[in-house]
Amino acid sequence: MAPVPFEQVAFKMYLNHGCREEYQRRHDAIWPELVSLLKAAGVSDYSIYLDVEHAELYATLKRSANPATAELPSQPVMRRWWAHMADLLRCNADGNPVTTPLSRLFHMA
Repeated sequence: MAPVPFEQVAFKMYLNHGCREEYQRRHDAIWPELVSLLKAAGVSDYSIYLDVEHAELYATLKRSANPATAELPSQPVMRRWWAHMADLLRCNADGNPVTTPLSRLFHMA
């Protein structure tokens, strides 16, 4: 069986100042149904890092070539999570976090 192709994705989000502890607390208690949804859509190896000085979050993840990934923004549990996090992040009008894609300039395997 051939391995499932995947891509590595990196992006940044913008944490509201003074929200670090609450952001951490909510992620420490991430909903099991959200984790299941992400895994079922092919998302794995998901990490979020904080640049404390600029209140920017840097996220990296792997995702498989799975059409379910494109459907994540319309899933009810994803929408509820975004609403749950909206007071901590800069968000778009539809409630999803503002993200900026990051381009990889170097990788060492």
